[in-house]
Amino acid sequence: MSDTQPASVYDLTPSEEAESLATFAILVDNEPGVLHRLVGLFAARGYNIESLTVAETDRRAHTSRVTIVTRGTPHVLMQIEAQLEKMVATRHVQDITRDPNGLERELALVKVKGSGGDRVEALRIADIFRAKVLDTTIDSFIFELTGASSKIDKFVDLMRPLGLVELSRTGVLSITRGAEVF
Repeated sequence: MSDTQPASVYDLTPSEEAESLATFAILVDNEPGVLHRLVGLFAARGYNIESLTVAETDRRAHTSRVTIVTRGTPHVLMQIEAQLEKMVATRHVQDITRDPNGLERELALVKVKGSGGDRVEALRIADIFRAKVLDTTIDSFIFELTGASSKIDKFVDLMRPLGLVELSRTGVLSITRGAEVF
């Protein structure tokens, strides 16, 4: 064994661990400054937020559900979760990516400009991806697509050469299967 390679994955230091995506669902008090403090927690520690969605919940007064997608080593992701749980306004934190019942979805609006064969091909691909046509003109379409972020990425990649001109994405939303309440 060489001196540069670890004996096993257990010998990896935190800086050598592979990074992965994690989706955290956070239930917070809906009060002024909570989102600022939450984002500040990430910024102060140099963590990047890849997706952020926030909305008031329907079952509890004065609470909001925040879904954050971030990337890091397992050690860093555990630190992020611990820091989120320590925030005063936080009521609950759940790592959706580690939950076998977790579901993640995203919504995208995709505008494609084209004519002739490109227009026909865009409609064919949209049908395959089960994208809904929201608007059409003589030279453009606006498609609505929901699904996993990877599905949306693939759809966008296929639409680029066909005339993709604009893209709007919601960010990741998450929920768990079953009757249990967050």
